[in-house]
Amino acid sequence: MLPPDPLIPWFDNFLGIAYRYFEIRMNVVPLFSDLKKAQIFWRETVHWWNDHSIKIRFVETGDTYWFIMGAESRQVKNNKYLFKVLPKSSHYERFKKGHEGGAYLRLGTHTKKFKKDVKDDAKCDCGHIKEDHEEGDDNDACLYEDCDCRKFETFQVNLLKKKKTVSDIKFLTEAEIKDDVLAWNCFSVHKYTKRE
Repeated sequence: MLPPDPLIPWFDNFLGIAYRYFEIRMNVVPLFSDLKKAQIFWRETVHWWNDHSIKIRFVETGDTYWFIMGAESRQVKNNKYLFKVLPKSSHYERFKKGHEGGAYLRLGTHTKKFKKDVKDDAKCDCGHIKEDHEEGDDNDACLYEDCDCRKFETFQVNLLKKKKTVSDIKFLTEAEIKDDVLAWNCFSVHKYTKRE
C-alpha cells in the first residue's frame, strides 16, 4: 500500500452525481449548485485533464458508495480530485450494470423547480404529475389520498456541453481499495485518518 498523498487537494463541494443513459456512452455528471461554479471547475480543472488518465472509482460501503475521481493534469496548480459519499440508487445500479467500461464525463447543475416553473406533465418529487396537485398559488398539495406531499417540487438537471471520455472505471469494495492508489488515498485522507 502507498501512503496517502498529501499534495492531492480533495474537492467535495458539489451536490452529487447524475447519470444519463441516452447517448453512445452513459454519462457521469457531477452536479453543482449553479452554472458559474460548474463552468469555473471545468475551465480550471477538468479541461486540463488528459482523457486517458481520468479514473473513476465507486467504492461500495453498505447502502452507500464513495464516488472518487481524479486525473493527471497538464495544469497541476489547479488540479483537484473529487469525492462524495452518496446513497445507492436505482440510477447508480443502472449505470453499474450498463457502463460497459466507459462513460462521458460532463458537469451539470441541479435546480429546484416549483409548480409555476414546469409543464403540466412534469412529475413532482412525490411521483405524481402537476395536474394531480391542487390549483392555486398558496396551496398545491397532492390530491392523491395516500400521498402526504404538501408542495409541488421537482428538479431539473442542465448539462454543460463539454465532455471528456473516461475509460478507467472500477467498482470496488472497501476491502479491495488497498490495491487502488486513487481510492486508497481518498479513504486514507477522509476516513482512516479521521478515526485516529
